Amino acid sequence: MKLVSTRLVASDIESMVAFYELVTGYRADWLAPVFAEIVTPGAVVAIGSAETVALFKEGSAEPRANKTAILEFMVSDVDAEFARLKDHVVVVHEPKNLPWGNRTVQFSDPEGTRVALYTPVTEAARQRFSGR
Repeated sequence: MKLVSTRLVASDIESMVAFYELVTGYRADWLAPVFAEIVTPGAVVAIGSAETVALFKEGSAEPRANKTAILEFMVSDVDAEFARLKDHVVVVHEPKNLPWGNRTVQFSDPEGTRVALYTPVTEAARQRFSGR
């Protein structure tokens, strides 16, 4: 089994796509007016408009309702990324070191999902991510 993407359901797909293009530096592939994918080297962020929910099961997903997931992107320099993005996004917390060896910053996307950028800073963390 292979996890190939994370899909977000958006009430405003244009602002969500623009946010993830800004954060990742990658352009979205619009596969339909109601669905786009941002393909990065390690993951795909898929964004579907609220209208796409009915294609699966009405009411099975809801925009702006996420309180559990954090999308995480590994970057080479979290402090540089923070400096680049801080004036353009909602900052949840500024860069800080975490007990498991990552330096991280968190933002909120336009619909409330948390997005973390991190850099492994300890030798153990760098080893853990070397093969990923």
